[in-house]
Amino acid sequence: MRPVNLIPPEERRGQHSPLRTGPIAYIVVGVLLLALAGMVSLILTDNEIADRKAEVAQLRREDAAASAEAQRLAAYTQFRNLREQQVETVRSLADSRFDWQRVMKEFSLVLPADVWLTSLTATAAPGVSVGAGSGAGAAGGSLRAAVSGPALELSGCARGQDGVAGFVAALKDIDGVTRVGVESSALPDIGSASGTGAGDEESGGSTDCRTRGFIAQFQMVVAFDAAPVPVSASGSEEVVPTAAPEATAEAPAAESTTTAGEE
Repeated sequence: MRPVNLIPPEERRGQHSPLRTGPIAYIVVGVLLLALAGMVSLILTDNEIADRKAEVAQLRREDAAASAEAQRLAAYTQFRNLREQQVETVRSLADSRFDWQRVMKEFSLVLPADVWLTSLTATAAPGVSVGAGSGAGAAGGSLRAAVSGPALELSGCARGQDGVAGFVAALKDIDGVTRVGVESSALPDIGSASGTGAGDEESGGSTDCRTRGFIAQFQMVVAFDAAPVPVSASGSEEVVPTAAPEATAEAPAAESTTTAGEE
């Protein structure tokens, strides 16, 4: 026979007793889980916010320290900038200063024995005044005005036109010379050759050095086109490099009794 349990279901005990829980228990458990998840998320968010605030505070402290260090070193930065400006100024002056001492030394070495000068003027730019009695304006003229850089203006005499030509060739051996322009080169008139001489020069009546018929008087300009050009014609030490005219350009021809041009 099959056993039959006659105890009502609500009074049964053990594994065969029916479940007495409803959906409320599941709802309560779900709410508790959601509350737990929310609390965990809130705690994690608060911790992240605190970390970000600590990071911002640390960055602000580092920025303040860097600003203080920059202010402390600002004086050194200004001193360095001032030093660089002064060094650049000195370098510019050194590069633009023309070495007349070297030029005069080389000039004395290449001066031929059959050439003598009555005037020599050295200027850094056209229009520079070198004072009275120095022979300024005795030579050059339009040729000097065509040279924007340093130049020598020479006046004198040589033994014939061949001596003048040899002197021009010798001047080109000076370091830095780019061209030699001859303003004039003339022999004396046959009729007046005997009437001009050293006595006239001493008395101030003439500057003609042609004491013989074979002596040629010249005026020429020795150009240093590659040298820096001063800012103004006042002869100040402040100069800036400028583009020099080409050495092959012909200087303007001047009136002369025999020969005028550029070698």
